[in-house]
Amino acid sequence: MSIIAIIPSRYDSSRFPGKPLADIDGISMIQRVYEQAQKVQALDKVVVATDDDRIFEHCKAFGANVMMTSVGHTNGTERITEVIKKEKHGFDFVLNIQGDEPFVHPEQIENLCNLISSGDFDIATLAKEITDEHELESANTVKVVMSNNNKALYFSRYSLPFDRNEVSPIRYKHIGMYAFKTKVLLELESLNPSALEQSESLEQLRWLENDYIIGVVKTIYDSFGIDTPEDIINALNKIKSI
Repeated sequence: MSIIAIIPSRYDSSRFPGKPLADIDGISMIQRVYEQAQKVQALDKVVVATDDDRIFEHCKAFGANVMMTSVGHTNGTERITEVIKKEKHGFDFVLNIQGDEPFVHPEQIENLCNLISSGDFDIATLAKEITDEHELESANTVKVVMSNNNKALYFSRYSLPFDRNEVSPIRYKHIGMYAFKTKVLLELESLNPSALEQSESLEQLRWLENDYIIGVVKTIYDSFGIDTPEDIINALNKIKSI
């Protein structure tokens, strides 16, 4: 079984242009993500997928595997699919690691590798228990509801499940990192946007609507996605307090 991790990295961002190259305590964001992935022994290869020469040259400079991809992609899934099609060596499984998660924990990546290689699911992802009331109510925090066998039932920006009878169920936030069976990833390219996806602006709902099975790994590690320069300071403060 062989596994490749691909890190989509684009320069353009309305709130934080050039954020993959942002300096975080002397190391760029994209280098931090790459080096965290490199710590995972289960991965056979790690590649940065970008559409920008500045990111490409920067990745080459610190010794990363990097591939130029089309500027026309609308999401990371499309970008990693292009890489898989160009790869000369076949891989059984593909991980999509977000390029704006500089503090991703190697254990999270290892957990995804283990779940997707088990063969029980078409796609695997992560979830963490919500302990912050603000996250529960925020539409920017995606929630996931899963079965007893860790199969994703639904993803939503709404606070799910609705606690009508005040039983205080454990609620989980979705950590947006994915692992795919390679053949499944290639199939997803032909799917049209679905009604649920368009309603919630969540790509994974397209996969559920088309009967792909998404497994969920529970993690104790949080997600520190970077969308603004201020997020870097906040994330560093959180990391130092752990």
